[in-house]
Amino acid sequence: MRKIKVGNRWIGEGEPCFITADVGANHNCDFNIAKKLIDKGKEGGVDAIKFQIYSAETLYSKKVPKHSYYKEGLWNLIKQIETPRDWIPKLREYCDKRKVMFFATPFDFGAVDKLNPYVDFYKIASFELVDLTLVEYIARKRKPTIISTGLANMEEIEDAYLACKKAGNDKIIFLQCASLYPAGPEIMNLRAMETIKAAFPDTIVGLSDHTMGIHISIAAVAMGAKVIEKHFTLSRKMKGPDHRFAMEPGELWEMVKQIREVESSFGDGRKLGPKPAEMENYRIARRSIHARVRIPKGAKIIKDMLVIKRPGYGIKPKFIDIIIGRKAQRDIEADEWITWDMI
Repeated sequence: MRKIKVGNRWIGEGEPCFITADVGANHNCDFNIAKKLIDKGKEGGVDAIKFQIYSAETLYSKKVPKHSYYKEGLWNLIKQIETPRDWIPKLREYCDKRKVMFFATPFDFGAVDKLNPYVDFYKIASFELVDLTLVEYIARKRKPTIISTGLANMEEIEDAYLACKKAGNDKIIFLQCASLYPAGPEIMNLRAMETIKAAFPDTIVGLSDHTMGIHISIAAVAMGAKVIEKHFTLSRKMKGPDHRFAMEPGELWEMVKQIREVESSFGDGRKLGPKPAEMENYRIARRSIHARVRIPKGAKIIKDMLVIKRPGYGIKPKFIDIIIGRKAQRDIEADEWITWDMI
């Protein structure tokens, strides 16, 4: 079974799904909002809170074309929503205080180095998967690395995988992802998790989910996702590029609750009969052999004297042919279930 240790938590087969609330830019460059998001994430039961560390200068050319729904221009937008890098130690400290894991997605070499003393693992965003120099640089930190695979084909995923391996890092988690904000369920392709897992069996797979609602993440866990990542906001009414498709606290809490309930339903796969909680129904609602009519002591039992009905306190129905032809050891009343000591 493949497992990876992240901090004091194991991720992988046989372990609970690792749930991350991705703050992204939803702190609106206000540290108090960032702390509230950490608080709400912790209250909701997530395992980790993730931030994103980028700068406009290293992320986009100023000549980038206008985007269809970022009218102000991507370079200017990114410049406005950069996470201040002097927050990093304070964010780690506050997450430690709240007993929730802190990590982040770095988008440049400086961000990788700035984060290194404060994170136990890294995240690589879908768009950065093809920057193999950055992927390898992160992998050389020898920390578990989560890589989103939005937009990627299998060759590009393999390139990133081999870059990590080249750096001596085999602690790799791939997340299936659709890079649309929000993403429609019809493009999520959850079965790609199985494809990635089959191609790279020494990795762990999960989902970075940009759909609205919580149902796709829950389905992914049922299909075997060991990591779930969802964008998180205090309110979708807040101003900023990522709020409109992010989960609010109530949705986050409900998602975590339902994921844990789904996990509790998996069981061990063995069919050993009723669980202790089912025993009353096992006895009362199962069928057994009953007397259709009064059967006097000494009478030879024929088929027409018998009926199969509930409860299940009597002889199992599969033994009816063994009972036929035997004699009653005592008077058996009509509608009484028949036990072995009666015949």
